[in-house]
Amino acid sequence: MLGPGVAGEPTLRDLASMDAAALDDVIAGFQEAFTWWRDDRIISVAAVQGHAVGAGFQLALACDLRVLADDARLCMREPALGLVPDLGGTKPLVDLVGFSRALEICATGRWVEAGEAAQMGLASLVVPRDDLDSAARDLAAALLAPPAGAVRATKALLQRAAGRTYDEQRSAERTAQAGRLRSLAGL
Repeated sequence: MLGPGVAGEPTLRDLASMDAAALDDVIAGFQEAFTWWRDDRIISVAAVQGHAVGAGFQLALACDLRVLADDARLCMREPALGLVPDLGGTKPLVDLVGFSRALEICATGRWVEAGEAAQMGLASLVVPRDDLDSAARDLAAALLAPPAGAVRATKALLQRAAGRTYDEQRSAERTAQAGRLRSLAGL
């Protein structure tokens, strides 16, 4: 398990030997590559075909929407390797499928096939493999059709909705709408 690793990269032993602050910084750096996809200013679409395992699954989870080819298979293998998913995938996974299902997927390391992924909310769309590129492009075009500011503001509202009460969300909607009205009026 603590073998030679990849040339030029720290081995698992190297990582394990770091002091807590240094190791935290290294993992935070890994996470940063996955975190920017969640930025309010963009809507990200993952197009997944074949196997998305561990980091690949977490990269798909980092995106706002996921279009899967019918041959896609998702798996969170880290626990089976004695590790935990640490690239920011645990929060969106729980948000999408709930704690119990997320725990079962991660702890067992089982494969989630494309059809099941769609049924549980992990995929926005499942298409035949040959149609994956065009389906992702069509979705991107549909996302680019409305005014970008309205889409970004809507994304921000939806991202924060689960952490707000109903009244707090209504207040956030009013604030966002006031901003959009002022923007549209050029004020």
